[in-house]
Amino acid sequence: MKKKYILPIFLFVQIILLKVLALFPEFVERYYSKGLYLYLSKISRIVLGGVPFSVAYLCYTILFFFIFRWIYKNRIGFFTNWKTNGLTILSFVSVLYFLFHFLWGINYYRIPLHEKIGIEKEYSQEQLKALTQKLIVKTNQLQLQIEKDSTKKVDFKYSEQKMYEMSPNGYDLFQNQLTEIEYKNESIKSSLYSLPLSYMGFGGYLNPFTNEAQVNYLKPKYTSPLTICHEMAHQTGIGSESDCNFIGFMAASSNEDVYFQYSAYAFALNYCLYNLEMMEEGSSKSYRKLINYGVLENFNENKTFWKQYHSFIDTFFEYFYDKFLKFNQQKDGMESYSKFVGLLINYDLKHNIINAN
Repeated sequence: MKKKYILPIFLFVQIILLKVLALFPEFVERYYSKGLYLYLSKISRIVLGGVPFSVAYLCYTILFFFIFRWIYKNRIGFFTNWKTNGLTILSFVSVLYFLFHFLWGINYYRIPLHEKIGIEKEYSQEQLKALTQKLIVKTNQLQLQIEKDSTKKVDFKYSEQKMYEMSPNGYDLFQNQLTEIEYKNESIKSSLYSLPLSYMGFGGYLNPFTNEAQVNYLKPKYTSPLTICHEMAHQTGIGSESDCNFIGFMAASSNEDVYFQYSAYAFALNYCLYNLEMMEEGSSKSYRKLINYGVLENFNENKTFWKQYHSFIDTFFEYFYDKFLKFNQQKDGMESYSKFVGLLINYDLKHNIINAN
């Protein structure tokens, strides 16, 4: 077989093997997520965590340079040489596909978190209403505790770097509740691509090749603690977005800092209001009347931020990422983000973690 065919064929072999691997989540859990991945991620974060800038940014910049350089050099007669160029592209994709899954992506096929901690994901409208009421009380309490005025939005004074340093505290404090989760060797950084991320509609992401948690530093700061803790959950080897939202909430709400707690509860409350609307249009209106004006101002601040970057770009990336998640065993796609509400409802019913007095 000619060498130029090896990597393209290997791409299709990988796809088939991963579909088979998806049938054996216990195997993935034991030998990859709790085995090989722990060593790979630890090495990445120890080596790169202390680097003061995003190594992922540097890697992507170099990669984009060579991609555009190759396209420019082959622009003449590109389609005439379709076979050669096609094989080159498939070879490139094959290598990236392998590195993505070997370094992190196989975590998509592990046992779901709700099965490991013994809770359900489904819930009734009445259960959602009950949780929403508890979250309103708790979020109002935290907002008033911080600002001393129910009409003022919570204004974060922390720098991004300070929040990165504070985030592991929450993981240390809630590990006695979720023994499945353990976070060590932090590697959290502001993305130098924050402006493009804003246009793409992303608050953060985990770079699977360097295991650096990348945070969009342009978005409203009150959302940052939850985003940071969400991306840290990905670093622990959690692929599911709903699971990461749940773990992110647990870590941020367990943090000793009241600003982190506010970020967690405001995030959960906003999703509950959204889910109420999805169940029955207009059903969240009566609950919004109970929320402090300052909290609503934070919600509006976040909504206004994302609205200014809304275009066909974020619409495309939302569609693309939805298909990407579904292809990688996340059948709910983008809707999986809001599915964490079911985890929170059932976990709270079992352990009563949201104490609203």
